[in-house]
Amino acid sequence: MRLNEIVFTDAQPIEGYGPGFFRIGGQVIEGAVITGPAGTQTWAGFEDAGTLLELKEQIDVLFIGTGADVAHLPDDLLNPLQEAGIGVEAMASPAACRTYNVLLSEGRRVALALIPV
Repeated sequence: MRLNEIVFTDAQPIEGYGPGFFRIGGQVIEGAVITGPAGTQTWAGFEDAGTLLELKEQIDVLFIGTGADVAHLPDDLLNPLQEAGIGVEAMASPAACRTYNVLLSEGRRVALALIPV
């Protein structure tokens, strides 16, 4: 078996989550959060497309965790992201965390926006 060292740069894997929080890079963050190549920050939620649009040059795909269950993304959020050429995948937050971690470990250009479970 071949083992590869994973280098996350400023992107950190999701280490855990629970009701109302996420643990990223050893830090517990309450509420909605964005993490990716530029680091981790709080997020205002579905009304905040602008912060996600700032990632355009840094990522190929953005995973949006919609909470405990899969939810339809509001057009006010989805349309500007698609028009900017950002690939967007919505899924339940637990699935989004797992998918993000796998692609991050492969060195992909990904980011993650999460609503807590």
